[in-house]
Amino acid sequence: MIYKADDKRYEKMKYRRCGKSGAMLSELSLGLWHNFGSSDNYENMKAMCFTAFDLGITHFDLANNYGPIPGSAEENFGKILNHEMKSYRDEMFISTKAGYAMWEGPYGEWGSRKHMLASLDQSLKRMKVDYVDVFYHHRMDPNTPLEESMMALDTAVKSGKALYAAISNYDKPTMEKALAILKELKCPVILNQRRYSLYDRGIEEDGVKDFAGKEGCGIIAFSPLAQGTLTTKYLNGIPEDSRISKDGRFLKESQITPELLDRTRKLNDIAVRRGESLPQMALAWVLKDPEVTSVIIGASRPEQIVENCKLMESNPFTEGELTQIEEICKG
Repeated sequence: MIYKADDKRYEKMKYRRCGKSGAMLSELSLGLWHNFGSSDNYENMKAMCFTAFDLGITHFDLANNYGPIPGSAEENFGKILNHEMKSYRDEMFISTKAGYAMWEGPYGEWGSRKHMLASLDQSLKRMKVDYVDVFYHHRMDPNTPLEESMMALDTAVKSGKALYAAISNYDKPTMEKALAILKELKCPVILNQRRYSLYDRGIEEDGVKDFAGKEGCGIIAFSPLAQGTLTTKYLNGIPEDSRISKDGRFLKESQITPELLDRTRKLNDIAVRRGESLPQMALAWVLKDPEVTSVIIGASRPEQIVENCKLMESNPFTEGELTQIEEICKG
């Protein structure tokens, strides 16, 4: 059966402008970092993409190395896009990245012009698309001149292989220099993708959030649920199907401390009083900041996407709630 999107999808989602650009993103974006690799269930991937789009999620976030195996998330997404969703391509905002290890040899990672432009060409072939909407430099490179990496982004945009440039995991000093270079090149840079959650305040501590707001560059947040610690899944032990049990690279059992669980329980109590789940409250907390354009959610099944999208019905935080949340997180 051919996929037909929900006619009311744009009534279900809210959209925000990327800084001062003309581009707008759904407040929630679907990240394909996990559960879209070569060992994952293809029918489940399709169901998650369909569910997300039916709920008004237009932004699909990828990178060259997402898998495992590296590249397989792009291949699987490209298959879904071209076989099932091709008629909706112009309604979708697709991003990819280059910078982390992708192939062997000196050109397989980091920020050289050689790596970034070769990687983009590979990504376009895997997804079978003519262009991506956003092309990111995935991480700062201490050894390649920043001008070279930014000029590679500029080439990607001016060649028509990307519509906008973006950066990811950039600190404030490097972001400041990068934006100055891209501004001089007249290259539209619209986002800095950074980790941000109740449990990770890095963009507040290093000044990126405030700087992005002043410069008109959007922030897009990943890991808003802190690798699942801002859910109730670990409150009664570690489930067999959890990320810790299956992988353990990004979240280790040693990180699930009694102190963390105590904070999580207290935050969950506030969420219950607000009439929502802890993940919904955690996502709403990230989106309370006007500097944040969108929040990237991951999912292992469609029902999680449906549940996360209920935050569109969330009430604004009261000053009392925000004070309580801060006291819990800092305690």
